Amino acid sequence: MGNKTILSELLLSGISDFPDLQLPLFLLFLFIYCMTLLGNICIIVLVVIDSHLHTPMYFFLGNLAFLDLCSSSITTPRMLFDLITNNWKISIPACLTQIFLFILLVTDEILLLAVMSLDRYVAICRPLHYVQIMDWKTCVHLTLCVWALSFAYSLVHILLALRMTFCDSNAVQSFFCDLPKLFQISCTDVFINLLTMFVLGGIYEIVFVLMTFIPYITVFSTVLKIKEKEKRFKAFSTCSSHLTVAFIFYGTLTFNYYKPSKKNQNITDQLASVFYTTITPLLNPLIYSLRNQELKTAIKRMYKVGSLF
Repeated sequence: MGNKTILSELLLSGISDFPDLQLPLFLLFLFIYCMTLLGNICIIVLVVIDSHLHTPMYFFLGNLAFLDLCSSSITTPRMLFDLITNNWKISIPACLTQIFLFILLVTDEILLLAVMSLDRYVAICRPLHYVQIMDWKTCVHLTLCVWALSFAYSLVHILLALRMTFCDSNAVQSFFCDLPKLFQISCTDVFINLLTMFVLGGIYEIVFVLMTFIPYITVFSTVLKIKEKEKRFKAFSTCSSHLTVAFIFYGTLTFNYYKPSKKNQNITDQLASVFYTTITPLLNPLIYSLRNQELKTAIKRMYKVGSLF
């Protein structure tokens, strides 16, 4: 390393370079975060207390809401603190911790969306065997597998990230600790990190994206054969909600991590990062609550019970 000084702190770029926008942005993202908490906590509470929602589909939906709650809390509170204090410095241990938790939760969501697709496939294409196949033991085992695989994947990346040192520059071109942005300023050779991200990350994403979307070929062909209009609409609404969430999540994630890398941050990168870290966790409960009749009915039941007190 010669006489180069090893840095112990990193400097995040922030959301905007204009001081006059700091307070409006703080208020905007505070509102988004509060609505994200409210929407996802509402879904979790409904799934827990409403016996009509004690089914595998809503068990996984509750897990998805929990992941959205956690993933938004990994990045947004820190961003709000930095906006109000204008202090974008972060220690390297804190940065690596944020990276580990962020990769863990993002991978969790990728795998969980695939599991939710499997659940819809069994429910619609094999309805007579649904209760036997997707019993509570199976649901818990699938959820534990999702967490175990996600933890292993995140651990690989964070162990490789521990090799990195920072000496020439500490300016991270992102408002949170995003691993690819750290590669750009590392003094250590990051070839093995990049190779792991593209190979292992590519395998994970390709396999589980296919597991998410391929079952819907059979699902939609089965749905089209349903003669009762009400049942057909119910099946389409639950499937379309899941597919909408999956398209938004995979689309922004793929754009951000698998596009050609640029040395300088641009507005497109920033918008993509903001979208999948803060907007997607807000949209998920809205998409499911607006398109899912059972969830809307459960909200009405909870409101009626609340109005009695």
